[in-house]
Amino acid sequence: MPARFLAPRYWATWLGLGFLRLTLLLPLGGTFAVGRAVGRLARRLPLPYRRIAIRNIELCLPELSPAERKALLARHFESLGIGLFESALTWWASDAEIAAHSTIEGLEHLEAALARGRGAILLTAHFTPLQIGARILNTRRPIAVLYRPTKNALIAHVSGGSFARNARKAIQRDDVRGMITALKRNEIVWYATDQAYRKKGAVMVPFFGHPAATNVFTPRLAEMTGAAVLYYSTERLPGTRGWRAVVHPPFAHWPSGDPVADTLEYHACIEAQVRRVPDQYWWIHRRFKGLAPDDPDYYARR
Repeated sequence: MPARFLAPRYWATWLGLGFLRLTLLLPLGGTFAVGRAVGRLARRLPLPYRRIAIRNIELCLPELSPAERKALLARHFESLGIGLFESALTWWASDAEIAAHSTIEGLEHLEAALARGRGAILLTAHFTPLQIGARILNTRRPIAVLYRPTKNALIAHVSGGSFARNARKAIQRDDVRGMITALKRNEIVWYATDQAYRKKGAVMVPFFGHPAATNVFTPRLAEMTGAAVLYYSTERLPGTRGWRAVVHPPFAHWPSGDPVADTLEYHACIEAQVRRVPDQYWWIHRRFKGLAPDDPDYYARR
């Protein structure tokens, strides 16, 4: 542990990490209960995330009544709270503990993809069980995890240490060469590419019928390497039943030569999962940012 993390600016982070670590002493139901309570508290704080979530739900699920949207918002913040405490399980729980509370389906699709000898890209999405989903898969098959370090260096150190212990390797999100190398070694590369992307190569691709700035690099990566691309979903089950992870069949026509058409197929998988577990999607992210000045500003204050 680097000595710089003993500086006073990290003391609050240490307290938070210590509290998270203590929750490992609780049964799973207790962990979830604490998470829901923290989420309910966060929903009442004057944070901008609440307004962003409301707007996203309005855009993506317009068929819901105002009362249904309000109820979904409440469940979503509870889900966010649970996701925070799932981080403790992701970082410090044993493989046996993770396996005891999770199931994974569709591994035969992954095995068939690897049998081709060109690697496999597992595309996932930003749902609140995102981190635990990677850990669940790692208890069955070692994966290369694509990640973005957090701004808090201490949390980045703890999270990175978890990847180092539990994953085959950790690859920073902009390390294209690292991804290509892993796939050429017939490894599994796991990442989520469903958040707003406004760098070079970004394209406006519909998501729930609204144009969203999107990274369309994955079909090109599949073309360069010959890797199969499969959707990987993780859902938190009701009560204390844990998690269900699914490796879906590979996208049959990737790469088609049309990255936008391929990405629409990926978006359809996310939309289907959102409709199954709408409270678990990451609604607090400003997904519908534009690329041009005349694009709609969906998050402007009214």
